[in-house]
Amino acid sequence: MTDETPKQPGRMWRRWILFGVPLGGAAAAFAAGIVFWGGFNTAMEATNTKQFCISCHEMRDNVFVEYEHTIHHENRSGVQATCSDCHVPDPWVHKMVRKVKASKELLGWMTGKIDTPEKFEAHRLTMARNVWTTMKETDSRECRNCHTLESMNPRFQAPRARQQHLTAMETGQTCIDCHKGIAHKEIRHLLPEEELEALEAPNPDHIKEVPASFLEGLAYIERVEAEEAERAAAAARAEAEAIEARIAAAVDQALAEAGGTSAAAAADGPGAAIDWAGVPVAQVGLFYPGQASWEWVLNGKTHGGARAFTRGGDACSVCHSKETAAMGARIVAGETAESTPIPGKRGAVDLGVQAAHDGETLYLRLSWKDTPHVPVPFIEGGRMDPDNKAKLAMMVMGEGVEHGAQAGCWASCHIDSRTMPNTPETTGDLDARLGGHGYVQKYIPESRTEIELRGRERPMGGWDMLQEEAALAEFLENGTFMDLTRVDASGTPRRGYLLESRHEDAGHPVEAQATLEGDTWTMVIARPLAATGPGQVAIEPGKVYTVGFALHDDHSAARFHHVSLDLRLALDDPTVELNVTQQ
Repeated sequence: MTDETPKQPGRMWRRWILFGVPLGGAAAAFAAGIVFWGGFNTAMEATNTKQFCISCHEMRDNVFVEYEHTIHHENRSGVQATCSDCHVPDPWVHKMVRKVKASKELLGWMTGKIDTPEKFEAHRLTMARNVWTTMKETDSRECRNCHTLESMNPRFQAPRARQQHLTAMETGQTCIDCHKGIAHKEIRHLLPEEELEALEAPNPDHIKEVPASFLEGLAYIERVEAEEAERAAAAARAEAEAIEARIAAAVDQALAEAGGTSAAAAADGPGAAIDWAGVPVAQVGLFYPGQASWEWVLNGKTHGGARAFTRGGDACSVCHSKETAAMGARIVAGETAESTPIPGKRGAVDLGVQAAHDGETLYLRLSWKDTPHVPVPFIEGGRMDPDNKAKLAMMVMGEGVEHGAQAGCWASCHIDSRTMPNTPETTGDLDARLGGHGYVQKYIPESRTEIELRGRERPMGGWDMLQEEAALAEFLENGTFMDLTRVDASGTPRRGYLLESRHEDAGHPVEAQATLEGDTWTMVIARPLAATGPGQVAIEPGKVYTVGFALHDDHSAARFHHVSLDLRLALDDPTVELNVTQQ
């Protein structure tokens, strides 16, 4: 008889060996691994949810309150980015590293390091600095999980945004350089200037090839905007022709009543011989600037474009030329750069500019819509300048004004000028040298030995740091000034220049005329092309000049005006914004 022992269930699994491990044990280990990994991953993902993140009151009562009304939480598409989308990496290794680092944060929570609003605020900058530094090092990796360059289309971006994104790709800047505070309280300004400068500096390792889709979208929107600009120019020409027709009709009527014979025979005033109907109209956007001073422009804490301006050499118009109306609306409402808003004041004005010459004289015809009176609440009577409903000025940059070609007349607007934040209570012994007005007027930076831009050892500005008289005389001789022409509501012209202060009525020849017909103002200015005295810029063929306009409408004065960005003017040059055509 054969003794056959029955096989025990599962014994064969113990007898089969795979790489030295019983197959049964391997299967059990594999199953246990799946269970462990599933449990581990489930638990880890549970810590990535918004509910987990705000389960402690430190997050719920502070940063979550700030986040829940931002574009990442609620928007027109309903797509939401939660805490982990921005703060936890997707790649597994980086995610594990982040979780290990989070243990330190848990220790802080357990010890009550930020368990009150006061403690949280005290450590807020440190926490934000850690996040900013990490995102800078990773080229804003978590941002790019959702926002890819290939899906970024400038057709749907504001002009400034599309320019900045293009510059970022080409120079190596990353999302977090510009988008701090997009989901939480803005505290970028609390960083020391040197640290902020280093943190937001371009990184050559982050330079990216501009996607073809981005370039195609850019070409499309620029073509659309060019067509819109042409339609606007056509409308402006039609408006100019209508103004001409109304003026001619009024003259004819006046002549008929006086027994005259023709409008042409009675036409007088500056520019009477110019055929304005044949001169193109340039539409210039003027906007309300508030307290945005030269120091404000150059300070990286207040102006995000400071680096592009000072180091990249970009003109103000590169980023802002197509958004003057939007900027004016924000500033006039007090949302930025304005501590004393005037309710109801318009934020922007469209200025029509026609420019012509006859070989000896520059003729400018400027027109804009009048506005209903808006009383100024902090001025008795509501009118800053009761005698003038409107005043208009044009500045032409001299060759020696630093950044003048980029900024236009902005280089003369300082934080310590009249009605600005740092205006001095008294000008003391310097009053006579500053014009004898008892306050600080516009001045160019070169007229001061130093201008404080940071406000560290002294208040920002440089009103009292005057250059010696000999240095100012040398600036006037070599062209370091701004040529100034102003016309008031009566048509009275004033000619002068800006240097250490505003100089006017120095005997310079200029003619002007101002009329208000219906709801439209028209000013005509005639000034020699040649420089006939100190502080004048000669307008010569073949040269391009940077100019700026400032309009004081509705009886306004000082900084409560509307201004242009930098503009280019040249004789018979269709490539510039203000082409002075020969007649």
